Amino acid sequence: MRALCLIAGVLIAAALSGCGGYRLGPVNDTAAGAKSVQVRPFLNQTLEPRLGEALTAAVRREMQRDGTYRLATRGDADLVLSGVVTHYQRRELSFLPNDVLTVSDFRVNATVHVTVEEKRTGRTVLDQDVSGYTLVRVGSDLSSAERQALPLLADELAKNIAALLAEGSW
Repeated sequence: MRALCLIAGVLIAAALSGCGGYRLGPVNDTAAGAKSVQVRPFLNQTLEPRLGEALTAAVRREMQRDGTYRLATRGDADLVLSGVVTHYQRRELSFLPNDVLTVSDFRVNATVHVTVEEKRTGRTVLDQDVSGYTLVRVGSDLSSAERQALPLLADELAKNIAALLAEGSW
């Protein structure tokens, strides 16, 4: 019986020690929903059409889903998030087995320069490039495959932006 209690104690201690570095609650010492953020439309400096609009919608959805900040739709926000899509690139990943000139898969990369300012003070709290990528399987039509991948790329970028904002130690 004593050995059983000793083994149970060791197992409980081992289970609890795995959570020793875990921190409960928000990372940046702000309660969830205590501050609000306004997401301005992203500018698109690339040749890929509709990327700015897709990214703006994805960032707004991600901010609502994340819950760290309330999404402000009017001018009463604590933080103002804006950004510029600066880079869009498509790279070949694989080719057809019988035709080494025909691409079957692409990797699409995008970079966004994100700026977050405190509305009351005008102080810039975040000024950084954020990157994301998605994979595109080319079927019979490259342009339609890329159009279908655009929301996936925007969602990836939005997750990276929201994580940077929510987990930042700024």
